[in-house]
Amino acid sequence: MTEDLMTIRNMCDAFDVTPRTLRFYESKELLAPVRDGQKRLFTRRDRARLKLIQRGKRFGFSLEEIRQLLDLYELGDGQETQLRRTYDIARERLADLKQRRAEIDEAIADLGEQIRWGEDALAKLSRGSAA
Repeated sequence: MTEDLMTIRNMCDAFDVTPRTLRFYESKELLAPVRDGQKRLFTRRDRARLKLIQRGKRFGFSLEEIRQLLDLYELGDGQETQLRRTYDIARERLADLKQRRAEIDEAIADLGEQIRWGEDALAKLSRGSAA
């Protein structure tokens, strides 16, 4: 095995994914391993793409968005189109994450108030039954 090629097991170990995940990404045309009979051999390009897939998923990009962004690499414009589109999607995701964080912060505050109300109600009930 050359250092340029990795087996599916090597990829799973290196990126903490399952073989099923790698096959799924291959079926979605996100990865294109070299075939040696039944064996899949992943190139440096596949490894770089998998890193980008994982990062994109972490940031909330859909697999279709990730595929389209990866495909833009091939345009031959020095990655300008790819970078611009990635930037636009990233700004949208950041705004979405901030909005969700605000909603979560509000829900946490509301739940905290409800818990305090419940504690007070239980304390009153305990005092009332002790009398």
